[in-house]
Amino acid sequence: MMQVVILAGGLGTRLRPLTEKVPKPMVLIKGKPFLEYQLEMLKKHGFYDVVLCTGYLGEKIEEYFGNGENMGMHIKYSKEHEPLGTGGALQNAKKLLENEFVLAYGDTFLPMDYKRLVADFNKSKKLAMTVAFNNNPKIVLNNMEVSEVGEVLKYDKKNEGLANYVEAGVHVLKKDVLTHVPENSVFSLEEELLPILIEKKELHAHVTDKRFYDIGTFDRLKIFNQVLLS
Repeated sequence: MMQVVILAGGLGTRLRPLTEKVPKPMVLIKGKPFLEYQLEMLKKHGFYDVVLCTGYLGEKIEEYFGNGENMGMHIKYSKEHEPLGTGGALQNAKKLLENEFVLAYGDTFLPMDYKRLVADFNKSKKLAMTVAFNNNPKIVLNNMEVSEVGEVLKYDKKNEGLANYVEAGVHVLKKDVLTHVPENSVFSLEEELLPILIEKKELHAHVTDKRFYDIGTFDRLKIFNQVLLS
C-alpha cells in the first residue's frame, strides 16, 4: 500500500486546556492518544509507512510513537519550526515523500475502504483525489460540488451553494502537486491548493457513505468517544 502522510502540527486552541501540555492528536481518549486509534485503523487497511508532520509540541508525538516499531509500522517525522499551514507543512516534508501518498489529518478519523480509494485514484490519472462524504441524511453542511463523472467543480468551506458532498479530510496526492506550493511559506491545502487543482481539472472525488469523525471541539470529542463505545 501507499505511504500515508498525517498532518499533526495544529495548535488545537479549541481543546484548551487539554492541548496546553499535549498536541491535539495526543489528546487521550479512554487512556490512549487519538492518533493511536487512527494509526491502528490505517494499519488494518494495509498502511505501514507513515510520515507524521508535526509542529506544536511535536516532541510529545515522537516520544510516544518513536520509529513506529512498537506498532509494527515505519514512522518518520517532518517537524515545522513555525506554523506553515496545511500546504506549507506538506512542502516542508517534501524530502520524505514518495511519488504518491494518502494524506490525512491528525484530528480526523475515517474508517472506509482505502484499497478502493487508491484503486480509484490510479484509475483517475489525476494529480489528486479527495474523499467526498455522501452527506445524506444531512449531518453537516455540504462544502464541495462534484459532477456526475466525479470531477470536483468547487470547494468552499463557507458557502454551501450547489455543494452536494462534504470534503472528508482524506486525500490522495501525487508529489507533483507541490509545484503549486511555495517553499518556506504559510500555505493552505484547503483554501489555496485545492482551488488550483480544481481550476486545472486535476481533482477528482472518491465518494463514501462512511461518516468521518474529528476531535476539533469538545462536542466532537464526545461524539468520537461514543463511537468507540459502540
